[in-house]
Amino acid sequence: MATRVPQERRRRRPTRSGGLLSEDLIVETALRLIGEHGPDALSVRRLGAALGCDPTALYRYFHGTDDLVLAIADQIIGDTMAGFVPGDDWVASLREMALRVRAGYLAHPRAAAMAAHRVTRRKHEIQAVETGVGLLLSAGFEPAQAARLYLAFIDTVLSHAATEAAFRALPRQQREADQGAWRNVYQDLDPVAYPALTAARRELPGMADNSFEEAVDLLLEALAARAPARRGSGR
Repeated sequence: MATRVPQERRRRRPTRSGGLLSEDLIVETALRLIGEHGPDALSVRRLGAALGCDPTALYRYFHGTDDLVLAIADQIIGDTMAGFVPGDDWVASLREMALRVRAGYLAHPRAAAMAAHRVTRRKHEIQAVETGVGLLLSAGFEPAQAARLYLAFIDTVLSHAATEAAFRALPRQQREADQGAWRNVYQDLDPVAYPALTAARRELPGMADNSFEEAVDLLLEALAARAPARRGSGR
């Protein structure tokens, strides 16, 4: 587990451009660099140059780049969940959480791959887990069930959102080639060797679409069917 930098070492300090160096500014700048140049841009040297400060100053706020990655992941969660207030319908509230996660990852597609599989152990993540587990408790699940089912829910959401974000981060030529394959390569398969794909040939172009919402809805339907108490579910 990463150790946080003590508060006294994280006081704001001026950069060469006259701005004040802070944890928030470092995270914001790191997200911008990753968005412009990819994950390889996340280095102390490049961050120092972008911020107009000595690279060693960053160690007053983070122990290293991995500590910074965790802060970036938590900031995406914070931006994603900002203003979210769960409603009485726990199914609808979980669905909104899922859509917010997806929107957050698509807003930072190049950072999503760095964030999806990490445990930030920071305030935004902790609050999101509190909210999700709390919604399942309100549906009548026992604490052990609520924790396990939240894990299944959030793993599904993160996996689908990260996959879509990774595709969004590809160069346009690669994205178009992958999407076009369903409209050409898969339309010319040998019907003897691939009878199932031949039967579904007209539907295959739809494979270029994203299945995020359908996957989330299937999972939520399964959760609602298993809920011991249906209060507030609208079902």
